[in-house]
Amino acid sequence: MSTPEPTGVVVGSWRAAWLRVEGHWTWYRRYWASTLYSTGLQPVLFLAAMGLGFGSQVQAGPATGGLSYLHYVAPALLVAAAAQNAVGESSYPVLSGFKWQKDFIAVTATPMTPGQLLGGQVLWLTLRLALSGVVYAVIALFFGAWLNFGVLAVVLVGVLTGLSCGTPTMVLAATTFDEGERFASVFRFVVMPMTLFAGTFFPITQIPVALRWLAWISPLWHGNELARGVTIGGLAFWPAVGHVLYLAAVAGVGAAFARTFFRRRLVV
Repeated sequence: MSTPEPTGVVVGSWRAAWLRVEGHWTWYRRYWASTLYSTGLQPVLFLAAMGLGFGSQVQAGPATGGLSYLHYVAPALLVAAAAQNAVGESSYPVLSGFKWQKDFIAVTATPMTPGQLLGGQVLWLTLRLALSGVVYAVIALFFGAWLNFGVLAVVLVGVLTGLSCGTPTMVLAATTFDEGERFASVFRFVVMPMTLFAGTFFPITQIPVALRWLAWISPLWHGNELARGVTIGGLAFWPAVGHVLYLAAVAGVGAAFARTFFRRRLVV
């Protein structure tokens, strides 16, 4: 039977969550090189292959907003990388905190509550996504991928899209008690199809109408629409607001459920 979360001066304070971020940063500053590929190089390689390689064979037209394929795909690749990184950071590493390393159990043996622990995880994920987005944006600048300063907003869009994918994945991790085999299915049957068919490489108008709703409900499509809207234009105000609200709602609901399941698993 669950007991109430411990009370104390740190309960309800963001300071405890930032202490968790500090712990992640202590690890990251020593081993950042091991994450260099996923942090910025992977989406840059996709940009070189698709934007410059394949893109050299794509003629500018209505599908690309009259712009080169490089300009069309660059913002979407930032958002897609954020979604993939968020799922990666929120799956096995979070499960490890419960099951293998069990550092979540150690942390919540202190006055830090499961909710504050989750807050630290979300804050750290936000910082990682922002860092990855900035690295990609700077490198892509040398490709000539950006037309204006809208790239600054694209980084924020990537963070929001990543959170909308990351917090539901934390719910899945918090309710996983086996070795995490389900995460392989998530990557294979959710993340990759979402990357390929949610408007990253081509407009979803090319998808049969009967299947188009799958793109509409995916966070990545909303992120792609926003990212292109702030860089190459063509997105009206109210649709942009709708995309933002959808992503924020998914991230918020995911965080709320994650807090519930973190508490159930860590408070005994």
